[in-house]
Amino acid sequence: MIYTLRDYQKEASSIGLNYFKTNSNKNGLMILPCGAGKSLIIADIAKALNDNVLILQPSKEILEQNYNKYISYGEEAGIYSASFNRKEITKVTYATIGSIINKKDDFSLFNYIIVDEADRVNPKGGQYKEFLEYINGKVIGLTATPFRLNTDGYGGSMLKFLTRTRPRMFHEVIYSVQISDLLKENYLSIMKYKTDKVFNRQDLKVNTTGADFEKISLKEYCKKIKQNQRTIDSIKIYSYRKGIICFVNSIDDAKYIQAEFSTNSRVVHSKTSKTDREKILNDFKTGEIKIIINVEILTYGFNYPELDTIIIARPTLSLSLHMQFLGRGMRPHPDKEYCLVVDLTDNVKRFGKIEDIVYVNNGNKPYIKNSKIQLTNVYFGDERNFQKGKLENSSTIMPFGKHKGKFIHRIPRYYLEWLYDKANIKGELKLAIENTLGIVTEEEPF
Repeated sequence: MIYTLRDYQKEASSIGLNYFKTNSNKNGLMILPCGAGKSLIIADIAKALNDNVLILQPSKEILEQNYNKYISYGEEAGIYSASFNRKEITKVTYATIGSIINKKDDFSLFNYIIVDEADRVNPKGGQYKEFLEYINGKVIGLTATPFRLNTDGYGGSMLKFLTRTRPRMFHEVIYSVQISDLLKENYLSIMKYKTDKVFNRQDLKVNTTGADFEKISLKEYCKKIKQNQRTIDSIKIYSYRKGIICFVNSIDDAKYIQAEFSTNSRVVHSKTSKTDREKILNDFKTGEIKIIINVEILTYGFNYPELDTIIIARPTLSLSLHMQFLGRGMRPHPDKEYCLVVDLTDNVKRFGKIEDIVYVNNGNKPYIKNSKIQLTNVYFGDERNFQKGKLENSSTIMPFGKHKGKFIHRIPRYYLEWLYDKANIKGELKLAIENTLGIVTEEEPF
């Protein structure tokens, strides 16, 4: 089967090809939403280069999708991946990074490298950094989520845009397309949302990194609001839909929920074997089962356009996870009028609808925002400042005490918590501490 590229895919491929042919020693980045067809763009670039091209993927599932798109052109390619039990090095080679990290010399002749899911590349270290610096070829990365979490060791956390990290592996955005534009052209599925007012993240504690919720706090709060029963009730309400994927907090929660639906559902989590996972997904796609209860799996690489219902029972502070959750339902299908998102947390309220999340090309300081606030390159908890236009309030300096002269977001959390509870602080200092700790007053919710 030969695929015809859409206009934006042709444009992305052309830009990628021209970028590879320049003399620049910089690495380029392409921002393409879930469902935009990254595998087709990768295939078209690799075909047009007519040179040694290495395509790197973080998982077997993503490799398989990318590889199948390339051979659909009638071209030949190799696979180097332990998961496939194949070690082929050809002119165009699709590989998983874990399988080639100790075989770097075997790939020394590859001039061009394409990295899918580029947000997986840690510029501070790891397999990707080690391999890419050793090979020293020209690199283009593709991703739907162009940012990485950065923590400063003082309780401050920030989602940094990939081209704004220090150090960095990707230097400039060479192409992007907005989710909203693809929706206008009917290239993505319409998304409809159902939210409730029960869940309140103000009652949750943030973990020591500031990057997500503390597990014990989350478990206790979900028990208090009967989150599992709320999830079961929602699945029953929408059981008439074609298929449901439900994202939950833990394996115990998943098993509890699954027991209610017996043979019509399955649980997928990190301990599920690859063989069992493949069978479960196949049974889901063929309609043998209608419900998958998922724990930290099926975010990257799960491609099922017919999926018409997503139930979110897991709250998160991760914008990437939020976008990946919703991204599972964004692919269109002739038999799908829309994808229904049932949010039993307040993730949609916190981050926004997927169609409202946009990339802003702000020169050398690009960022991601929703319809109200900036989401990257701000310290967690700063949303209210952006609503008020106080963009630099996160940089408030402590005016007294043993941490006098330090930025608020660089002061240990335990000290800020003590200060907030015990001292009679007011004004901008109080607001800055609330923002850093993620405290939101009832009078001024997100």
